[in-house]
Amino acid sequence: MSFVRTPDPNPGWLSDEELARIRQRLPLLYVEAVPVRVDGLGQVTQIGILLRVNPSGEISRTIVSGRVMYGETLRDALFRHLEKDLGPMAFPQLPASPAPFSVAEYFPPPTFGQYRDERQHAVALAYVVPVTGTCDPRQDALEITWMTPEEAASPEVSAEMEGGRGALLRTALASVGRLP
Repeated sequence: MSFVRTPDPNPGWLSDEELARIRQRLPLLYVEAVPVRVDGLGQVTQIGILLRVNPSGEISRTIVSGRVMYGETLRDALFRHLEKDLGPMAFPQLPASPAPFSVAEYFPPPTFGQYRDERQHAVALAYVVPVTGTCDPRQDALEITWMTPEEAASPEVSAEMEGGRGALLRTALASVGRLP
């Protein structure tokens, strides 16, 4: 007897076991996005920071982040993760040219580097992305907090950001001329 399998609708996904094995051997590619609100002149007026519960049950702040799937363009990965984390009505304005403001390299402790990820070595291309719609966080995000550039750059917010992302947020602000 032979069985006909339904094709996997997400062939770029890995099983949990495959992902765990790969995380021990290869750096993974991620995209990260700092959602912002801009005024009529294109100046950043607010920064959206997610509040979430991490796998160990701690509450922390973070930005939009996620893996790039095999065969997926950076633009598609950015859009997918923005929609996943901010909801379908966020209406992100993706850049015409997907050039990141920074490349962040995450390492598991106790290695070197400014950014940390307990699970893996990862390389993330980071973008500032204006959003024009209503953000309704989904997945593991509890809420999105809109802050002024000054609030977002504060040491208090930096200390609440997971994996050293406070430094990445400050780099994002500097890239758009809004680091106080």
